[in-house]
Amino acid sequence: MHQQGQMKPNYNQCNKFKYYHVMVKTEDGRSFDGIITDVNHEKMTILISEDVTVDENGNSTDDRQYYGGYGRRRARRFRREVLPLAGLATLALFPYLTPYPYYPYPSPYPYYY
Repeated sequence: MHQQGQMKPNYNQCNKFKYYHVMVKTEDGRSFDGIITDVNHEKMTILISEDVTVDENGNSTDDRQYYGGYGRRRARRFRREVLPLAGLATLALFPYLTPYPYYPYPSPYPYYY
């Protein structure tokens, strides 16, 4: 399960990633992404994200729309789960790309030469 040189996540690493979107893999092979909300020395609480499609009335559905229209609205719901720290195999930050530099732009302005 572990690569050479890779250590199991511990309390300090989980606490450092608290309130961040992370990817988690457990010893039993499950993998998911979520947000760590609480950590103690035995367990961590994580909000696991679930994708759900919602129709106009707010009911969740698995129907597909093959043509026409805008399709179903996509909603993301989170459910709370408690995981033991001893059962974690890997823990990694979810990769996000940073947008182009915030204002003020560095000189010279990148779009005009």
